[in-house]
Amino acid sequence: MTEKTIPYKIYLEESEMPTAWYNLRADMINKPAPLLNPDTLKPMTAEDLAPVFCEELIKQELDDQTPYFEIPKEIHDFYKMYRPAPLVRAYCLEEKLQTPAKIYYKFEGNNTSGSHKLNSAIAQAYYAKKQGLKGVTTETGAGQWGTALSMACSYLGLDCKVFMVKCSYEQKPFRREVMRTYGASVTPSPSMETEVGRKILEKHPGTTGSLGCAISEAVEAATNLDGYRYVLGSVLNQVLLHQTIIGLETKAALDKYDIIPDIIIGCAGGGSNLGGLIAPFMREKIRGEKDYRIIAVEPASCPSLTRGTYAYDYCDTGMVCPLSKMYTLGSNYIPAANHAGGLRYHGMNPILSQLYHDGLMEAVSVKQTEVFAAAQEFARVEGILPAPESSHAIKVALDEAKKCKETGEAKTIVFGLTGTGYFDMYAYQKFNDGTLTDYIPTDEEIEKGLSGLPQIG
Repeated sequence: MTEKTIPYKIYLEESEMPTAWYNLRADMINKPAPLLNPDTLKPMTAEDLAPVFCEELIKQELDDQTPYFEIPKEIHDFYKMYRPAPLVRAYCLEEKLQTPAKIYYKFEGNNTSGSHKLNSAIAQAYYAKKQGLKGVTTETGAGQWGTALSMACSYLGLDCKVFMVKCSYEQKPFRREVMRTYGASVTPSPSMETEVGRKILEKHPGTTGSLGCAISEAVEAATNLDGYRYVLGSVLNQVLLHQTIIGLETKAALDKYDIIPDIIIGCAGGGSNLGGLIAPFMREKIRGEKDYRIIAVEPASCPSLTRGTYAYDYCDTGMVCPLSKMYTLGSNYIPAANHAGGLRYHGMNPILSQLYHDGLMEAVSVKQTEVFAAAQEFARVEGILPAPESSHAIKVALDEAKKCKETGEAKTIVFGLTGTGYFDMYAYQKFNDGTLTDYIPTDEEIEKGLSGLPQIG
């Protein structure tokens, strides 16, 4: 098929939307290490996880053998409101850069939450409702996940309690108000509402919070409320599973026009977006069928892959959650408050951590001011104001396209545009005013965070 016949936006037909999520673990040669019980240090069982998670989600979390999980009809019907999502050829950006590279982005912002998070939110809320629960608790960083979950819970008639990282709660009041509009209660974390929150505030007075703090509070709230369970928007394998609809759609759209990407790029915080995007491509790479270059992009202020350690660590700051073997900065590591986006988690999804450890993908960290400069460049050319999280991927996609201009190589680049940045104008204002700053933790700060790692052989 010739260059001219490839449309600006590649849409799949409704009938072409995936009907099953793909479990990448089934094809991994080296499986991710199991979650460990924080009390016994033995692998977590379904019985161990039952007080915290929904039953069906526990099955998905622990299963590393089943390659595909059928998407229930109710979830599939909900997806039809905003899926399939378009794969867009960035012709205008290519022209602006004068690059021979072909640039595509998978756009996940066509829903009120403004992000990919709704893909898993509706799934987790559905399984909670099916189990007969009253409601769910969760944490949120920049607010996309909390917004998505509040939407899903409103749709299904579930109560939703959100613990929002304090600095984001203060910086993004409109994101908070969207959650409340959909019926969720929103608490800045750490708070005085939970025992673990009070302990964190005592240990870190005046802290601006982190996802690790908010997770601890949400888990405590769920276990103390009858008829509630905890759900989360990233990190766990079940979340990555639901997000594979992104990668499955992306690959189906590319295959439709015989397009084979050379480079696949995604932003990386807890790992759900990146893992979901790359899953079907990584399957081919593991099997030796293709050799894609896959790049994870993380903030320099929270560089778990590029400066962290691959070890067992607590998933939360309060040390009440299971231990996960992952690339981590330590559960006590709290990113600088001036970081304007999400991607504030101290660790990385265990699947992605294993893949990175096995050399199957790369990782780079980027500075905040460079990220917003890339976001501005993209917005002025492509007409979409990107979320700060997505802009980490945009930054590296631009870098790779500019390299192609230097070398003359016409590589095909695909990146994930996880959502829009219309609730992030406080950060954009700071960038436009020249007051947005970069923060890169010192080696001493990284070592301090890692010093608290549990000693597990």
